[in-house]
Amino acid sequence: MPKVKTKSAAKKRFALTGTGKIKRQHAYHSHILTKKTKKQKRNLDHSAIVVKANRKMVREQLCLA
Repeated sequence: MPKVKTKSAAKKRFALTGTGKIKRQHAYHSHILTKKTKKQKRNLDHSAIVVKANRKMVREQLCLA
């Protein structure tokens, strides 16, 4: 049986926390920042936890399922 490969895009975008949750970054914080408010940019800067609806799919891409 061959080894299961992790999706390269997923391993760049997601990280595991110490408790096993999956951490992600917010979208819309890389360009066209002049029209966004300071508050909006500040809130996009923080990391977030992957929601339950997407958790299974992300775990499969990271070969954790």
